[in-house]
Amino acid sequence: MSGRFEDAAFHTARDEAGRTTVVLTGNWTLRGIGRRHQALSATLRPYAAGEVKVSWDCRSIQKLDNVGALILWRIHGFNQPADFQVRAEHQALFRHWAERETPPPAERKKKRDWVETVLSAERAFVSHFFGFATLLGEVLLDTGALLRHPARTPWKDISATIYEVGVRALGITALVGALVGVVMSYLSALELRTFGAQSYIVNVLGLSILRELGPLLAAILVAGRSGSAMAAELGVMRLTEELDALSAMGVSRTLRLVLPKIVALGIGLPLLVIWTDAIALLGGMITAHIELGINVASFIHSIPAAVPVVNLILGLVKGVVFGIVIALIACHFGLRIQPNTQSLAKETTNAVVSAITAVIFVDAVFAIAFRGLGLP
Repeated sequence: MSGRFEDAAFHTARDEAGRTTVVLTGNWTLRGIGRRHQALSATLRPYAAGEVKVSWDCRSIQKLDNVGALILWRIHGFNQPADFQVRAEHQALFRHWAERETPPPAERKKKRDWVETVLSAERAFVSHFFGFATLLGEVLLDTGALLRHPARTPWKDISATIYEVGVRALGITALVGALVGVVMSYLSALELRTFGAQSYIVNVLGLSILRELGPLLAAILVAGRSGSAMAAELGVMRLTEELDALSAMGVSRTLRLVLPKIVALGIGLPLLVIWTDAIALLGGMITAHIELGINVASFIHSIPAAVPVVNLILGLVKGVVFGIVIALIACHFGLRIQPNTQSLAKETTNAVVSAITAVIFVDAVFAIAFRGLGLP
């Protein structure tokens, strides 16, 4: 039996004892094999996998490169057979593939039962719970130390973080706030005009924006923008071993890295809430003037009477709480990042998703706890 190809070729021979020998000839290189590697592999594999012992004679090969050696290596199941004759100058190519890690046998992915799934979720929850509790405890201890020694307060870090979180977010919060105000005013005008209650648009816009939408929008934008940046910053410091350097120098990572972010968000987010409220009300006021003909001066003078000031205070309190929660969650996931890029991407995404979820949850708690405060 024989089979021939243009450059890379082979034929079989039998000796006097009836043993089969596969003799490889020609150029077993990338150019010599060309697009026939699959046909060559399919034709030669039965000889390598057969029950009858077959000898392989590769001494007649004129040229051999890594491609040809790899094809022969795969044909034999990543293992060089005992009766395999090869020229000395070609032996190094087979040794090159032999030193590489042999791929594991293909196995079917086993389905995890529900018990294993529950236990895995429980382990993850416990790990996050104790990690977050540890971080919170370290922050409280460092806060107590700063109260005893105010001169150690990292004011420069706090100031820089306030600038990054607050000043550089003014544009996006203004844009989103204005659009939300316009949409709220336009949709409310359509309904109020139906019932002849156009004047109540001040109550609708003032209460919804100052109490709920302003703080919630600002917090979600900060969580997506600044929360991800904080987690990624700590992750990069883990990759570059800066966190280990701080520990080696005896510097508290929570004092230098975590606490400034918490303080900055606790201060900066309420200010962003005021900014978002003002821009959203401005957009709503302009739309109300266009759609319902409400005078701008009348709109401004009606807000204090229509919306009690306690709603503004409640929105600012929400901003402080939201800021602290976002900073804690972002730092928690940032400190959990392992020194590899896959963990960096995963934990940064988890930080953003968890922060936004926590903000919505805390907002729901506020809505239930203060449902009778500041409402008609």
